[in-house]
Formats: sequence, structure tokens, C-alpha cells
Amino acid sequence: MNRPPELAQPRPATPAPTAGACLATLDEWAHQGWLRRLDSALPRLLGQLDPQATPTLLVAAALLAHMEGRGHTCLALAPLVSRPLDTLAWPAAAHAPLQTLWDTLPTEVDAWVAGLRASALVRWAPACVPGEADVPPDPDQGQPLVLGGTATSPLLYLRRYWVYEGQVADGLTLATAEVLAVDTAKARHWLDTLFGEPPEGMDVDWQKVACALALRGHLTVITGGPGTGKTYTAARLLALLLATHPQPSELKVSLAAPTGKAAARLRQSIEQSLVELSPRLGDGLDLAGLVQRMGPAKTLHALLGARPDTRQFQHNANHPLDVDVLIVDETSMVHLEMMAALLQALPATARVVLLGDKDQLASVEAGAVLGDLCAHAEQPRYSPDTVAWVQAACGERLPQAVAHDPHPEPPLAQRTVMLRHSRRFGGAIGQLALAVNAGRAATAQALLRDDASGAIWQASAQLAQPLAPDTVLALAVQGRPGAPASYADYVRLLAQRPPSVAAQADPVAHTAWVKAVLRAWDHCRVLCAVHAGPWGDRELNLGIQRALAKAGWLQPSGDWYVGRPIMVTRNDAALGVFNGDVGVVLPTAHEGQALRAYFLDGDQLRSVAVSRLAHVETAFAMTVHKSQGSEFQHTVLVLPPGAREAVSRELVYTGITRARTHFSLVEAEPGVLAAAIRQRLARASGLPTRLALGSETELR
Repeated sequence: MNRPPELAQPRPATPAPTAGACLATLDEWAHQGWLRRLDSALPRLLGQLDPQATPTLLVAAALLAHMEGRGHTCLALAPLVSRPLDTLAWPAAAHAPLQTLWDTLPTEVDAWVAGLRASALVRWAPACVPGEADVPPDPDQGQPLVLGGTATSPLLYLRRYWVYEGQVADGLTLATAEVLAVDTAKARHWLDTLFGEPPEGMDVDWQKVACALALRGHLTVITGGPGTGKTYTAARLLALLLATHPQPSELKVSLAAPTGKAAARLRQSIEQSLVELSPRLGDGLDLAGLVQRMGPAKTLHALLGARPDTRQFQHNANHPLDVDVLIVDETSMVHLEMMAALLQALPATARVVLLGDKDQLASVEAGAVLGDLCAHAEQPRYSPDTVAWVQAACGERLPQAVAHDPHPEPPLAQRTVMLRHSRRFGGAIGQLALAVNAGRAATAQALLRDDASGAIWQASAQLAQPLAPDTVLALAVQGRPGAPASYADYVRLLAQRPPSVAAQADPVAHTAWVKAVLRAWDHCRVLCAVHAGPWGDRELNLGIQRALAKAGWLQPSGDWYVGRPIMVTRNDAALGVFNGDVGVVLPTAHEGQALRAYFLDGDQLRSVAVSRLAHVETAFAMTVHKSQGSEFQHTVLVLPPGAREAVSRELVYTGITRARTHFSLVEAEPGVLAAAIRQRLARASGLPTRLALGSETELR
């Protein structure tokens, strides 16, 4: 194994801790709740495997596991070494103990790198060591940790995330390497046919540009905020690909999204857009046949073939998907591991279109793939060749600022488009979302305070003191002036169940009633930033349930009762339910039969006996993360006090953009909104660097 020369290590201010003392400190931090037990267990295991492990290795391993639990795919050493308090964002009680340990550790990043490289448990990439870019990397001996990144920005990985990141980098590199030959005249004809004049005031029709760029490659990334027409664009791209395909009737298209709700919305939106296109195109394209061949949209787990008791999928590089075009919506929710599996399962000839809002919250699990891919989407980096192609293929003249002539631009940039014109969010909700996304806290607060339309509202706008959670309960149960949508909409319908005695039961009427209840249930939703505490979804769920019971609308008895809203928390392919599916528990058409959980996907109804659902939770209130891919007439966003790690600009923006017509903000104490807007979530990732420098393949 290659071993580095000794690097100069500054003398610490106090004596370096022994390995045992270091592990004891990490255990204490886990006891205090600053680390998870899992985080402190990893360095203890590594210490057993390598008795010579340095304190820097033990500390770095614990914090690496900790940051992975917060969604990071790696640990960035430079900011950690120089600014541990800022990097970890731990509560004030942890600051002094953290600084005490830090005073005993090296103060230079190079010394941390040396401490990590000294262990046989760490595989290192030469790019992270100054002056050693030409030195072969360590051979792969199954090391649990990998040191990657660059000399100035070293990154420490858990082995599997290094592998996933490399698989994604390799997959994206292959997907963007080839520029496909296209008949320019045919492309121009169909693009002009599919797109009318751009909206007034729009200099560039970015939807048309996206379709033109997608013709030339296997991968297209389309990002944009709510109402910018991502699925509208994807539908026209499908029509364009159908029109230019040598055998249109054989074009195989699949639709997918991370959750069942998002998948159903994608299918419904694509189908509606294609149906609306038909009159314009006449008999020139068989769009109806295309819609029929697409079939239902699937969750990514269902698409890839999730298998019980394993992280592996049925479809992979050896058994790829049978698809020509795959459209994936809500890509911001796709974590690194899932993206690696998806790219590996695509046949080399397939096209994949990734849709999503780069400014939304990233996935619950580790990785922020869409954010990494769209890092420069707002200031496009198109080559002169790309600019010339766009003008020839669709007649759009891109601004001079987007053409980068002096330096070759990355292939991925030539396949990435940001849509900028929102057709849905032009009112108060849209203005509020834009202000939050731009970091303008004062503007956001002024909008909430002064909006006369009733579309947006802040519960604490006129108060100078903390609120009580009862404010949330009132909004959930009763709505508010100007925004009447509430849970009363669906619970009132529970009493309108059709007759269920054997002689009078009408399955058709029962199905219509169930659909009406489920649609009314989606009128309103309470969204939280945290699980625990009086402002978390767990306690608010109980509070809303009690309030509805007190009003006589629900009769909760045991775990299962009529009207209980539920969210599935674990995939179960055998039952046809997946993590994130939301439904309502209702009686069947016939009296005396067991309760069932009903789910509505577009207009398709499905149900499961409640006795078979082992992994669900009540869903009167849910986290903002779990609401992604959904929209509600009235969204109530709850911001708790003092949750620095949980409340961020991205969370507030995502919560606002779940609202279709009305948005209510409940700020537990004054100043929480402003603090959230100032707090940005940036996940550590080496994917942009690996895409730029080329991905190593020794581990795969």
C-alpha cells in the first residue's frame, strides 16, 4: 500500500488525547444527544480494527457518520478543521466541549489528512494530496473509509457513498458524452408546431430550448420552480420524440417519481398535456396510442423492482429496463443511492429526462443530486456549438452572456435548462416564494403582513410573544377567514356514506364517496419542520385528532378508525404501497367488513386491508420533507422555536410552494422566519468535482 511521507503537524495547544479518551468523549456526546449512538459506535469499531488509529481518524469517523445522518454524502475536512462550530451547527451546550476537544487536535488540514492516510482502514485518492496527483491510488482492499476530493478540499467518505458517487458520475458522463445526430429541418418544423409564441415579456422560450437540447443527447435536466411548466415541457418533448422517431409506434416511454403521489400527478399532467396537444397536431401523431403505451407512472422503487430484505433491485446493469424514454419527476427527492441504481439500470440507448425544482429540500437520505447537477443552471454555461444548435433547431437566440467561448464547457451543462416563467405563481404566494428563495427576509415579512388578498397570512404577525400550538389546531380544524379549506372538508363527508346494508349497498356510489373523501382530504395540510416537541408532527397529530373528536367529527378507537389519515413509511411491493403514499381509512361498501385504507392516484382508486399495513403513521400533520410532490389548496407551515438544524430557507420555500391557493404561516416565536431565511442548507458532495475531473473506477 502506498504510504505518504510524514507531513508537518503543528503542536496542539494541549496534549493530544489518547484513543481511549477520545472514544470516551464521543460516547459522552452521544449520551448528550449531539451524536447518534451509531455515530460513536463507528470509531470504536475502527479502533478495534486498527489499534494505531489516530484521534483525528476516530473523531473524523464519528462526525462523518453524523453528517451522513444529516444528508451529507461525505465530510468536508477543511471547513470542519477551521470552523467546527459552524460546520456542525450543534446547540450552544455543545460548544464548550467541542472546543475543548478541538484544542487537542491538529489545526491544519494537512495534518488531518496525514492522520487518516496513516491507517490501513482508509483508501486514499492521490488528488487529495498536494503534489501527488500522479501517484497511483491505494489498491482496493475493502477499506471502510475513502479519502477523496482535492488537495485544497479533501473529502472523507464512507465506502459505499464513494462507490455510489462514482457510479452516478460515470453514468452521467456516459449519458452526456455523445451528441446525437438530428435532422435540423425536421426538428425546426416540429418545434415550431408544438410551441406557439412565448408569453409576452419572455425573451427566450426556455421550454422550447429544453426540447431542442434534449433531441441531441441521452440525458436532459430540466429545473424550475412551481408553475414553470416542467411537465408541460416534458409532454411536448414526448410528442417531439414521437414525431422524429423512425418507428413511432414502437417508442417505449415510462414515467416515474420518488413517491406514489408524485408519480400519479406526473401521469395525470403528462396525459392532460398530450390530450390538449391533439387538436393542434391533428392526425399527424398518434398521441392517444402513446398515452396508452405509457401505462401508469410508477415509483422509482416499483420501476426498478424493489425486492424484500435487500438494497438491490431487479433491474440493474445486467438486467436493464426495457425503455426508450424515461421521465423522472421531483428529482430533488432522489437520493444518491437511488440515482446510482437508476442510471445503472438504463440501457445505453435510452433517453432520461430529470425534472425538478433545484431550490426545494433535498432528499431525506444522503445526497443532493439535482442541486449538484443544477449548480450553474441560473447562469447557463452553453458552448458556442450549443448556442448555434438552439438557434438553428428552434429559432431561439440565447443571450450572449450564456455562450462561453474561451474554455470548453462541461457536457452536462449542454443538457441542463432552467425554466424561469411561472404561469401559476404570479400572485402573493409566488411573490413570497421568490422573496424567500432570494433570501429577502424583510420583503417576505412585509408580504405576509400587508397581503390584502388573504392568499398568504402569518399567525404571529400582530403578536410580540410566542404562540401556543392551539393556533395550529384551529387552522387545521376550522381554516381561517379567506382560507376556509380545512380538515372539516373531509370529515363532514364521512357522515354522507352511502347505505351499506346488503340490500341497499351500491359499489358505484361507494367508490364515488371514497374518491370525494380523498379529494377533500387533500384540501388542507399541516406541515412541520420537526418530529418531536409540541410543534412537531407527532404531537400535533394527536392534538388535531383530539380536536376533531371533540367536535364530534371523528370517533377514534384504537389504532384503526374511520377517517384516520395515514402515510405509508416503508415500501411493500407485495401490497402495492410505497413510502410516502397517503390515504384515508374508510369502511367498505358492505356493512360488517373490515376497514380498508384507500389511496387515490389521479382517478385510480386502490385499497389495502388495514390488518396488512404494518408500517404507517397518522398524517394530519407531516414534515415538509414528506409533503414534497404534493399540493394542497391551503397549506399551514409550522416553524418551531430554536431548531437551527431543522429550519432553513429551503424548508420554508418548499412549504410555501406546496400551497395552491392559500398559505398560512405559524411562527412559534417572533424571528423564526427571518432566521430560517438566513439559514441555507448546503450538503457536502464530491459529485461536481468528480464530474469535472473524471471519476475513478477502481472501486466498481
